[in-house]
Amino acid sequence: GVDMEVAAGECWGLLGPNGAGKTTLLRMITGSTPPSGGHLEVLGYPIPESATAMRRHIGIVPQSNNLDPDFTVLENLRSYASFFGLQEVQTAEAVRELLAFAALESKADAHINTLSGGMQRRLSLIRGLVNDPELLIMDEPTTGLDPQARQLIWQRLRELRGRGMTLILTTHYMEEAERLCDRVTVMDHGRILDTGTPRELIARYIEPQVIEVHGPGMEAWHERYGSRLAERSEVVGETVFYYLADEKPLLDALRREAELVYLHRRANLEDVFLKLTGRELRDED
Repeated sequence: GVDMEVAAGECWGLLGPNGAGKTTLLRMITGSTPPSGGHLEVLGYPIPESATAMRRHIGIVPQSNNLDPDFTVLENLRSYASFFGLQEVQTAEAVRELLAFAALESKADAHINTLSGGMQRRLSLIRGLVNDPELLIMDEPTTGLDPQARQLIWQRLRELRGRGMTLILTTHYMEEAERLCDRVTVMDHGRILDTGTPRELIARYIEPQVIEVHGPGMEAWHERYGSRLAERSEVVGETVFYYLADEKPLLDALRREAELVYLHRRANLEDVFLKLTGRELRDED
């Protein structure tokens, strides 16, 4: 089952393979889907009883851009503001600030189909901020973006967190969760596997050093030497992953092997994710 609490002002990440139940859980939090059982409270509002009142205080950034293609950037923001009963005169200054926040000032009068994918994603982000929410909920906010666009959105999300806004996001980018989130929850098959800070989860499940090895003769070398020099190893296709507390003996042995290619790195959240949920490929939700 799901038992969780998100503190005010924190960035909380929800991680899981396709079909893990992340989107369903987000729909429950936003009041779009009634909870299947138990008790759910968002910003002090019991859900689903007070879902309508609660929605006035949250912002939502969906996974797919559902911007109105017939409207300009400015018209999209004004139209969305009207859903909260906000008039143009009330939001004029806020909209200008949001356009600057998303680096879209020069695109205010541009139609949606003229914007790049990164620009549309930034517009979706600030549209979710039109009502000045206490809580911003984002479903894969940077999926499909190039590194520059992703970095800009990360920067903006850090700014929002710095202002005290509570952030909830799902992501398939483990680096994103590691950089942005105060705490992350890993879930699969509709239940929570574990929750903690990225550093806590890494320390809990993975040895601190990881060495990835591939190349001609790798299998024989692994059987003869590599498997004896690491606390734990895992063969995945043509690559062996070694997990170690002390990497020096294995690195010394690898330096004597001209044909083997290796990468030495620190353990990360992706290692945790794969250990908890497995490496089996999942179908899309």
